[in-house]
Amino acid sequence: MKYLFDTDIITNILKKHPSARLLARLKDIPMKHQFISTITISEIVYGAWKSSTPKRHLANLEKILLPSVNIAGFDSKSAYVCGCIRATLEINGTPLDLADLEIASIAMANDMTLVTGNTRHFLRIPGLRLENWLE
Repeated sequence: MKYLFDTDIITNILKKHPSARLLARLKDIPMKHQFISTITISEIVYGAWKSSTPKRHLANLEKILLPSVNIAGFDSKSAYVCGCIRATLEINGTPLDLADLEIASIAMANDMTLVTGNTRHFLRIPGLRLENWLE
């Protein structure tokens, strides 16, 4: 099983006191099955530049995080999945933030389970496999 980590999972790992449950689960998953998305990288860079210490956050990203995970990109297959999900949710009156849609689409297009603490955001997407390792 491959896992795509949502931004909240990655930022939790980088905290001074990350979730013990999350760290325990990560130890059981081989590195080759751990992924973050290009969308998550964008969100982390955005957050870093908005912080009072952008250089520190960007250094953590470049020196600690990126060398230790696999990166899944938003490609044409993900874009197709995203467009379908976005239209369906909007027709149903339950739209979702574009970044969340893109992350979910990457997971679905690559047959991954999305690991997030924000399951509420993603529960409305049919067929998306979700796990919350923060609970």
